[in-house]
Amino acid sequence: MGAPDIHSSSSSTPKAMTPATDPNYRFPWVALLILAAAIFVAVTSEFVPVGLLLDLSRTFDVSEAQVGSLVTIFAGAVVLSAAPLTALTHRIPRKTLVIIVLLVFAVGNGLAAVAPTFEVLVVARIIGGVAHGLFWSVVGAYASYMVPRHHIGRAVAITSGGGSAAFILGVPLGTALGHEVGWRLTFAILGGAIFVIILLVLKFLPAIRHGEQLNTGEIAIPMRKDRTLLGVIFICSIVVVVMTGQYLFYTYISPYLTQMAGFDEETIPGVLFLFGGAGAIGLVFAGFLGDRFPRGALIVSVGVVAASVLAIALFPTVTGVVLTAIVVWAIAFGGIPAMMQAKLLHTASARIRDASSAWYTSSFNLAIGFGAFLGGAMLNTYGLRVLPFADFALLLAGLVLIIVSNAILRSRERKRVASRPTNSIPIIRK
Repeated sequence: MGAPDIHSSSSSTPKAMTPATDPNYRFPWVALLILAAAIFVAVTSEFVPVGLLLDLSRTFDVSEAQVGSLVTIFAGAVVLSAAPLTALTHRIPRKTLVIIVLLVFAVGNGLAAVAPTFEVLVVARIIGGVAHGLFWSVVGAYASYMVPRHHIGRAVAITSGGGSAAFILGVPLGTALGHEVGWRLTFAILGGAIFVIILLVLKFLPAIRHGEQLNTGEIAIPMRKDRTLLGVIFICSIVVVVMTGQYLFYTYISPYLTQMAGFDEETIPGVLFLFGGAGAIGLVFAGFLGDRFPRGALIVSVGVVAASVLAIALFPTVTGVVLTAIVVWAIAFGGIPAMMQAKLLHTASARIRDASSAWYTSSFNLAIGFGAFLGGAMLNTYGLRVLPFADFALLLAGLVLIIVSNAILRSRERKRVASRPTNSIPIIRK
């Protein structure tokens, strides 16, 4: 039998059982690991062109900046499709929707594997991007419906481990495989792996009831009046600034290391593996610290990333400094996406959680796409050397935004609590 529907209602129970009130609740390790595996494939699919940038450039006889635009195109498809597709598919069961988007992912990777021209490869990336946007909107919130509120950070850290594993194994192995036997096989293997994950989803992923039902006496109000909306907007804004800086530089890390830092092209998979492995350490820290110190952990992490990138910018030809900075950068950055996603799920009310996940996905991929585009423009105009300096400037701006938004939200919450009437009608947001 498959996994039980942990949120299904029964004839003897007027309200659906939730993890927080279910006496038979157990932490859903298997289901979370399956979601992590799906995320692994999704993130590997998105970023494998970064490692294969030089190979793709030679195959299609296009510039490195044009290949970098594949990341922008993929992310652009996410940004344009995530929110409207999330709204259109709101009534579709979440488990069914996960299977649908995985199938579309498989089609995109299969088309990329056989693409005869660069234009066809672009179409394949658009298909993948459309699937990716809806995938993250669903999967981003899925874990939060399977666990009680105080386990959200832990659950998100586990599913985010799929993204970290993509940087540790997916992108480096895909890069090495592309160098040895051709990049097309990398995309073909990703497509095949998706079908294996679909079988696991069908067998083991529990169905969930997303959103909330109105109770007697509760009044629905428009989403725009949800008191948690401002916090969600702040988080999405922070994502845009910080991740634009990250991908402005990281998208072009292969040519930077070979042309600026003097690394051999054959060593790039190893460096990417080092980056991913160090990022996994950061993800472990995020699982422990994200729920305990949500504000401080994020501030420290972004600050350390900024310092590491500045070290690379100032000493690009000193191998020891570059490698050390890459490791520290990866450790500090590894937990940032998980901490921000957990912060979003803690901040957003259940009524706007799916929509917030769609906005978060759009913000993240807007930053990835714009970062890759901006990095490519800077590369063509000013050369590689300017990229880490631009990354550093944006990280500092993001750090300021985090501190300021925390202060505003704390002040707003204090005023709300102080003005709360003693007797009021419960309100549920749309």
